[in-house]
Amino acid sequence: MLKHVGKMKNNGAKILVVYRTIPGDHTSSLVVGTGNLGSDYHDDLMSLVQSPEGQQANELAEVLAVRNFRDGSNMLQWLHSRGHLKKVPTNGVLVTPTPQSSISLDELNLEMAKIKGVSVEELAVTDESTLSNKKETTPATEVKKDMTPAEMRSKADSLFKEAQALRKQADELDPPKKKAKKVVVEGE
Repeated sequence: MLKHVGKMKNNGAKILVVYRTIPGDHTSSLVVGTGNLGSDYHDDLMSLVQSPEGQQANELAEVLAVRNFRDGSNMLQWLHSRGHLKKVPTNGVLVTPTPQSSISLDELNLEMAKIKGVSVEELAVTDESTLSNKKETTPATEVKKDMTPAEMRSKADSLFKEAQALRKQADELDPPKKKAKKVVVEGE
C-alpha cells in the first residue's frame, strides 16, 4: 500500500496528494499531477513517495520540503515555482493506496478526523506548522515528541539508510582522496 497516491475523479489523471486539506478550506487539497513532469523529476518524486520517509510522512509536503531532485533543486520549491501544485476539491480526488482499492479524499479525511478525535477543519496544517514558516531543521530534529520508541528507532533506521545512500552518491561524484601513508625507512 502506498500513501499519498491518487487520481482525479473527473479524468483519471494520476496525482500525488501534497496536502490532504489546506488551512481555511478543509474541502480543498493540494496535489501535483505526475503526468506532466519530466522523467527524471517523475522518477525522483516517485522514489521519495515509495521510500520509508515518504510513507511515514503525515503530509507529503513534509518530506518534499527537505529533499532535492537530482539536479539539486528543492522538490517542494521546484514544484511550486513551476506551477505543478494545484488546489483541487477533496471530493474530486480518489486516493488509491493499491491499484484495486480507492477512497474519496473527503471520506478519508472524515475517517482520519474521527480516529484523531478532531474536526476535518483541524486536520489542515496550521500557520505554526507550515513548512514555509519552519525554522531550518535537520531530519533528526523533526522527531515528534509523541513518537513511541519503536517509531523513533524506525525513523533513525530510515535516516541512517538515507545518509548511507547520500554518502555513496557523493563518493561516486567526488571520490574521497586516499590518505598517503608515511613510509618509515629504518636506519635513517
